[in-house]
Amino acid sequence: MFKALKEKLRELKDKVDGIEEKVSALASGEIVIGEDKVEDVLNELEIALLESDVAFEVVSEIRGKLRERLVGRRKKIGKSLYNIVENELKATLLEILERNRFDFDDFVSKRLMEKKPLNIIFVGVNGTGKTTTIAKVAKRLMDRYSLVIAAGDTFRAGAIEQIEEHSKRLGIRLIKHNPGSDPTAVIFDALKHAESRGIDIVLADTAGRMHTKKNLLDQLEKIKRVTKPDLVIFVDESIAGNDAVERARMFNEMIGIDGSILTKIDADPKGGTAISICYVTQRPILFLGTGQGYDDLVKFDAKWLVERIFS
Repeated sequence: MFKALKEKLRELKDKVDGIEEKVSALASGEIVIGEDKVEDVLNELEIALLESDVAFEVVSEIRGKLRERLVGRRKKIGKSLYNIVENELKATLLEILERNRFDFDDFVSKRLMEKKPLNIIFVGVNGTGKTTTIAKVAKRLMDRYSLVIAAGDTFRAGAIEQIEEHSKRLGIRLIKHNPGSDPTAVIFDALKHAESRGIDIVLADTAGRMHTKKNLLDQLEKIKRVTKPDLVIFVDESIAGNDAVERARMFNEMIGIDGSILTKIDADPKGGTAISICYVTQRPILFLGTGQGYDDLVKFDAKWLVERIFS
């Protein structure tokens, strides 16, 4: 799946293992990994990571951690330095991905014991699968909880029609206003509807107009201030690479997000987007979209992602 990084790492094997011949052996049958040799490896690895859509600042942290763990380390003669580097890289990636671990299902269950309805708002630019992702999350929750969906992307009539079609297919009530209406009012009405009928969760769509950033910022700030969401979830495409990373950074700085969902992970040949978004937002990846069906949404598993990179 993450072919580019995997192949680049394999290309490094001969170069890395060849370093051993240039280092003095100790009487104990061990050698010390020198700083200059580690730098050779890290230079190659940096290129591989950047080509796999890992953001530069993330690569810098990975490089620093690997240098710290490898320079001066002893290894037995005959033991593959490549394997040592690979294992340390896996550990570093897992640290980044699990730094802010968050269990969505556990959060929903516990929060509903405290208050109802739960208000979950989805943000992100148009065209990245946000509306379909809302429908997937709804499908995942509807067996355990009662739901209502708010058509908060009032900027485009097509967005309202799209979320309405999903709502009909799933049999979930949709709260909508006319195109151009105040999205805060739509979400507020959905919350009041849910409260009056004892409905558990409101899932709210929002607009994502990158070309009118000031209006988007004002709109999202008002939505957050008035409706007080329990979760703000950023949605983007895994295949968007560094564009998705910059958008995640922007939405996090603008409104503050609690986690992300990445769509089209099945079509991502690299895999660095998830790592980068975790790093720049300091928030977890919650789910991955694996296809177009309503059931094509899997809970994020950091170990699974790292193993897929190296498998």
